[in-house]
Amino acid sequence: MKNRTFLYFLLGGLISASLMLGGCKPAKPVQARQIPLEDFFKNPEKARYQISPDGKYFSYMAPYEKRMNIFVQEIGTDKATRLTSEKDRDISGYFWKNPTRIVYLKDTGGDENFKLYGVSIDGSNLQCFTDFPKVRTEIIDDLYDFPDELIIGMNKRKAEIFDPYRLNIVTGKMTQLAENPGNIQGWILDHEGKLRAATAIVDGVNNQLLYREKESDPFKPVLTTSFKENLSPLLFTFDNKNIFATSNLGRDKNAVVIFDIANGKEIKTLYENKDFDVTDVTWSHAEKKLVCADFESWKAERYYFDEKGKQFFEKIQKKLGNFIFSITSMTRAEDKFMIRAYSDRSMGGYYVYDRATDNLQKIADISPWLKEEELAEMIPVEYAARDSMKIQGYLTLPAGYTMETAKNLPVVINPHGGPWARDSWWFNPEVQFLANRGYAVLQMNFRGSTGYGRKFWERSFKQWGKSMQDDVTDGTNWLISKGIADPKRVAVYGGSYGGYATLQALVREPDLYAAGVDYVGVSNLFTFMKTVPPYWKPMLDMFYEMVGNPKGDSLQFVATSPALNAGKIKTPLFVAQGKNDPRVNINESNQIVEALKKRNIAVQYMVKDNEGHGFHNEENRFDFYRAMEKFLGEHLK
Repeated sequence: MKNRTFLYFLLGGLISASLMLGGCKPAKPVQARQIPLEDFFKNPEKARYQISPDGKYFSYMAPYEKRMNIFVQEIGTDKATRLTSEKDRDISGYFWKNPTRIVYLKDTGGDENFKLYGVSIDGSNLQCFTDFPKVRTEIIDDLYDFPDELIIGMNKRKAEIFDPYRLNIVTGKMTQLAENPGNIQGWILDHEGKLRAATAIVDGVNNQLLYREKESDPFKPVLTTSFKENLSPLLFTFDNKNIFATSNLGRDKNAVVIFDIANGKEIKTLYENKDFDVTDVTWSHAEKKLVCADFESWKAERYYFDEKGKQFFEKIQKKLGNFIFSITSMTRAEDKFMIRAYSDRSMGGYYVYDRATDNLQKIADISPWLKEEELAEMIPVEYAARDSMKIQGYLTLPAGYTMETAKNLPVVINPHGGPWARDSWWFNPEVQFLANRGYAVLQMNFRGSTGYGRKFWERSFKQWGKSMQDDVTDGTNWLISKGIADPKRVAVYGGSYGGYATLQALVREPDLYAAGVDYVGVSNLFTFMKTVPPYWKPMLDMFYEMVGNPKGDSLQFVATSPALNAGKIKTPLFVAQGKNDPRVNINESNQIVEALKKRNIAVQYMVKDNEGHGFHNEENRFDFYRAMEKFLGEHLK
């Protein structure tokens, strides 16, 4: 329901994965035990726990034939039932639809054309609801109050657009609710399950909110703004008259507001943070009220609307200490909750919280083979870019080091994907793996990273390879100036947009980096624009404003496309790519590899035929990180 979701996560989503250092500082850092590579990247024993709506069962995902499948276990027993038997690829995601049936999504070989399945909790009646070739299924609304129905979107009629359907998961019957005229990007239902609002793009670069009082009425536009302005509906108010939304209309940071949807105007600001965007709200189905708003400073935080809700969250937090937590699911009565807790040094675990008894019971560790005391802390850092803009990020030092004792370390600079996303304080297996191998890792939220407001976001427009890249370079030089980085042993590694930033770093700063690792990254802005998935095409005009237009900005594209400037690269490079990647076509990696091979520049190339945008199969992850470890070891140590 958020028009800019594709913009925020355009090139992200690769991995299904900072307290200030204190206490006594060791005079001499102690070398940590080298943890087996597989321990960082293998599938968890059990993960993605959810509790059933009636509180009688919990479900989870666990490996079967090396692929993550769905299991169900009655609470209080030790016996689990495996519901699925996927052997080719992990199930992408699932949830309980009612007390006896679970639905899940799965694609083929990373093509992201997800199909929707349903299965009963005894493993029977497995059914694919959307078995259509080259069609992508999306969940529009889980219809919480309608246990046998879902609202889904499919680009079945036309590859570029998604129509909404009401699906009965018992009979499999689908009813199309509306026909997308070609510009609608999101559909919003009220609490009675009626389709009453939509978000659209008009004239290529304007957002529009559409509304109708009854489903029999035609949709009418009630608000039109530039795509740079954000009014993102979250849910209808509980009387179904207005909507709760996040909005930056007339302000820099997204705030939670009540919006009069019939008349197209904000009527009340519920919460606004002066420094960070509010991203979402948590609300109670049972009590029909907002509980808190979510925002992220250097770590996830909450603002509470409700004192009862505040006490509820604080009780859990007190039991978990410094771990951050989220609620993954709850019973319909909201008396039992599935809790996921984690930190920067732990994948964490799952707990069931009983509200009546105030009991928090741990039911699983996600990766018990990793010991928190052996891993490294993420330190929040800030530095000034060359134009004085403040850039925040995270520095992870090998275990045993502090900012004071870390000197002349080998470093991996790690710009994030997106690019309109952000790095966060959480357990990142890549970062922990690199730190365990003795590397310091710097992650920066360069300009354009989300959560810092509209101005910070807009400062990234048409700056791919330019000031966005300067932020990466300036972070590298800042770390060298602090004496932490050995200037002769600095590598740059990133995935997706981070892969592009890696390539551009080697073009623009050929003497700064000793090695580069490009993971499913863009290399040629001209060809990248031509090969985006069809359902991104309605947003291309917006993309042209944000990245550049291949025609009007052709000179900039020539200057900022690494494949067209490969003659400047002299740094050894490792490239990894999924053959079926729908976001960054394999030709992007082919181009840069071929260009470097022609010049006899050291380049290593890994292609996985059964992967897409990032490697999800366990054995492919092992191959990639094993090769990366060897590559970095050769060039940085």
